[in-house]
Amino acid sequence: MFEGTHVRLRALSADDAVHHLRWRNDPEVVRWATADDPCFGPVTAEAVELAFGSMLRLVPREAAVLTVETVTDGRPIGMVDYRDLDPYAGSATVGVTIGEREYWGRGHGSEALRLLVDHLFGAHPVERLELDTWSGNERAVRAFTRLGFREEGRRRKAVRVAGRTYDRVLFGMLREEWTPPAVDTTAD
Repeated sequence: MFEGTHVRLRALSADDAVHHLRWRNDPEVVRWATADDPCFGPVTAEAVELAFGSMLRLVPREAAVLTVETVTDGRPIGMVDYRDLDPYAGSATVGVTIGEREYWGRGHGSEALRLLVDHLFGAHPVERLELDTWSGNERAVRAFTRLGFREEGRRRKAVRVAGRTYDRVLFGMLREEWTPPAVDTTAD
């Protein structure tokens, strides 16, 4: 478990399936998280159950999905993941989705991603992390940039959302560019 000020990351459990089902069937979550990717949602309970079977068997040396929950009451509000962890190339792909709308724009997703990045650079032979979003998701673009990810390229007009085309924005961060969070020495 990794804990920040507002959120903690914990191992995914079978009980989280109900939240994933709700998030993946919320059109706004699907729009902002995946640019309306029909593979993300809407989905049936059976599809989520099948996906969860696979996610619960992921080998942490290669990939993981973690639940983002609030520190105050342990409420699941989203997920972070890493995948394609390649110890030879020293790279991995990361992602974050906050599924509970009332937590959007309040820094919970940024903190969750910061905790994941700190863990990956601290515990795995990773020299590079990458992620992407679509250019219409300006909140994600700002959050990734604030965390230290650099825009590395664009796939022009690669995404269609609500009849409009957007760029797929590619971000990367190197281990030497990461500034770990300050340790609070005043806490017990």
